[in-house]
Parts: sequence; structure tokens; C-alpha cells
Amino acid sequence: MTGVEQIDRQIVRLLARNGRMSYTDLGKETGLSTSAVHQRVRRLEQRGIIKGYTAVLDYEALGLPLTAFVSIKPIDPSQPDDSPELLVDIPEIEACHSVAGDENYILKVRVASPSALEELLARIRAKANVSTRTIVVLSTPYEQRAPAI
Repeated sequence: MTGVEQIDRQIVRLLARNGRMSYTDLGKETGLSTSAVHQRVRRLEQRGIIKGYTAVLDYEALGLPLTAFVSIKPIDPSQPDDSPELLVDIPEIEACHSVAGDENYILKVRVASPSALEELLARIRAKANVSTRTIVVLSTPYEQRAPAI
């Protein structure tokens, strides 16, 4: 966050930990008035530093206990690099990261069962004409941590 004051960094850290933190509580933590915090948060949003707020979900309770990382690479390396666009409508794909290495992208997926993962992998392969390599997550000690800014 170049060009961002220390107090703004503190606000960003606090909101990254708890996106529902009130302006009053942010003010108490930062030593600013509620209105000053509100102005700073609005400015951070306008600058695109804060892009939005999300709920942290319990995927197991939602019936999606299986998380996996799926690395993909094109079967034909001369084909267009359009896998993200081809796969964007598959709702089980939570994230798509372009990566360096043997594969082109790593997808984070969440599904209900091993058979659902198998079916999803078949859809990914067919839709994007890619080969896949899959790593199944056994547990997640932590995730969505606040940034070290």
C-alpha cells in the first residue's frame, strides 16, 4: 500500500480481521473520531484499496466439506490462454490463480464429496481442454489472515 498513511494501514488491518467492525470501534482502536474514521474508510474504498466486504462461511455446514487445489495446463500448448474465461461459470471454483511453473493456473474448488470432485474435474477438463493435477485439503489450520502491512 504505497502512499498510504500508517493510520490507514491500521484501519485496513482491523477491517481485514473483522469487516463488520463499526466506525465507533475503529475510532477507539485508532484514536480517531467516528466521523474521521468514516471519511478514511470511504477514501480507502474510493481508491480501491478496500474492494468490498465478505462473509466468512462455514463450508462444512453448507455441505461443501471437501476443498481441493486443481492445477491445470492446456493439453495443446499452442491453444489460446483462455482457461479463466472458459471456467468462470463453474460455481465450484472459488478462485483461479495464474502461476509460474509447470501448470498455468491453480484453481481452489469446494465440493460435497470425492465423487463430486471427480465429476468437477471431468467438467474442467472438457470445458477448457486442459490436463489437471489435484491436491485434496485435509484440514485448514488458518485462512483469510489479515495482511502484514
